Order: sequence, then C-alpha cells, then structure tokens
Amino acid sequence: MKPQICVVGSVNMDLVFRTPRMPAVGETLHGHEFRQIPGGKGANQAVAAARQGADVRFIGAVGDDGFGDFSQQSLSADGISLTHLSRIPGVATGVAGILVEDNGSNSIVLAAGANASLTPAHIDAAAADIRAAQILLCQLETPLDTVTRAIATARAAGVKVILNPAPAQDLSPALLAQVDYLILNETEAGQLSGIAVTDNASAQAASEKLLAMGVGQVLLTMGGHGALITQAGQSQFIPAIRVDVVDTTAAGDTFVGAFAVGIANGLSLLEASQEAQYTAALTVTKLGAQTSIPQRAEVLAFMAARKA
Repeated sequence: MKPQICVVGSVNMDLVFRTPRMPAVGETLHGHEFRQIPGGKGANQAVAAARQGADVRFIGAVGDDGFGDFSQQSLSADGISLTHLSRIPGVATGVAGILVEDNGSNSIVLAAGANASLTPAHIDAAAADIRAAQILLCQLETPLDTVTRAIATARAAGVKVILNPAPAQDLSPALLAQVDYLILNETEAGQLSGIAVTDNASAQAASEKLLAMGVGQVLLTMGGHGALITQAGQSQFIPAIRVDVVDTTAAGDTFVGAFAVGIANGLSLLEASQEAQYTAALTVTKLGAQTSIPQRAEVLAFMAARKA
C-alpha cells in the first residue's frame, strides 16, 4: 500500500531567469534563458512525495487564470488528488520571480496571489483528507491561521505533522509543540531559536533550543554543508552528497517531500534523512522547481551507484 500524505500549501508559477550574476540596483542585465515552470513550496513538496511513491492529497488555492490551469494540469499529471485545490475567482495564481546565477545560487521574489486566500474554512472542508493521512505536511507560504488549523486537525486525529517553516517567521511555542518533525534551514532556525546558525556548533545549539520549545525532532538543512538531525538526547550530522550544481531551486522542498515518504514507509529518522539527501542532490543537477524533482527509480539508481 502506498504511504498516505496530505499536503497543505502553496501553488506558484515560477518565472525563471538564468543570469551570470545578480543585477545591481537600477541595472539591466542580459540573461541566458527564461522558463515558466510550476512551483510553490507546497506543490513542490507534494510532487516530490508523489514521485517517491506516495498517495498525495493536496489542499491549496490557485486563481482563475492561465497559470492556475497550468498548475492544476501539472499536479494532476503526477497523480496528486486535487479535490481540495480551490479556484479563487478574480484572483491571480501565486507567482515567483526567480533569478538563477551561473553558480546555481538563486534569489526569489514572491507574489502570494491565491495562496493568501486559503482559509481555515478550506481546511475544515478537507478535514477528512487530513484525518486519512499518515502524515500532514505544511509550510508557511499560506496564511498562518490556516496552517494552524490544519496542524490542529491532524493532531486531533493522531496524524504525524511535518512543518517546513518557510518563509521564516516567528511561531508560537504552542504551535511548535504540535510539530513532530521540524525541517528548516539556517535562516529559519536562526529566526525561530534566536541563535544565528553559522557552523555545526551553532546549528546544534539552535536545534536543541527548538527541542526545548516543544518540537519533536529537528532536521536542520545546510545546503552543501549537509544536515543535522536532532532528537531528545542525541544528534547526528549527515554530510552533503557531492554533485555538479545547476540550480538549487526546490532542493529543500524535495528533501522535505522525500523525507515524509521515508517516515511514512517506516524508515528511521536517519534513514529517511539520508534518502532525502540523495533525492535533493539529484534535484540540484537540473534547472527549475518541479522539472528537477526526480522519480523514485532515478533516486534508487543514484543511491546504488554512489554506495557502490
């Protein structure tokens, strides 16, 4: 039986520009390439989970525009259930303008659009999908009260909660105490813990502070430097998987989606984290968000080759 995962989150259309470097203020810069690629943290994580073999149900919102049509078709193509993907009349679908430098680094500007229209009432209407899941997966590109309602619904039904607190914002200890797995990067860890993450020691201190705030387990991802996984009484550093980087967009989202599938399949925290690292590493070898997320067969072949 496929693992059952419910994702509450954002849907964006990514407008991606390849550029030799970031432009200065007031500068016009010639780029190499432009592509229009489906994205959004919620949608990316849903696609990553679906491509790793999960039965995914998605709760989100798009506008009644061409980007909304394109996004809906793209998610459907990955077999994701969209019963609770709402079309908001008179509102634009979320958009992300993404500049990708030649070295793979990126900068992103978001316009939330319909994502800001996802309400607690949408969660209540989709509560049966949350209760039927093994894992609820959330991020913060939709309103916080909506995310809070989703997490409360999951907890009441005994469903495990994974939260990716991105983009970074302050969260209450009451909300953090309902999170089984908190997956975040250095910036987000610094925001939530009050400890700037600059090396392994500060990553450890920030993770332990988050555990003290009530989080069940913390996975702090540090890009090319690896990841730190921390639970009560123990922590372990996982080195990054070395690859040639083309574009880091969606690497974090792919890690989250793949990790969720690993946990739902009964893997340990370490095993699920390692599989997620391999999956995310493959993602950065291609351009774009959902266009770069690998299928399960690709990940298995990559893991076998690297371990051999």
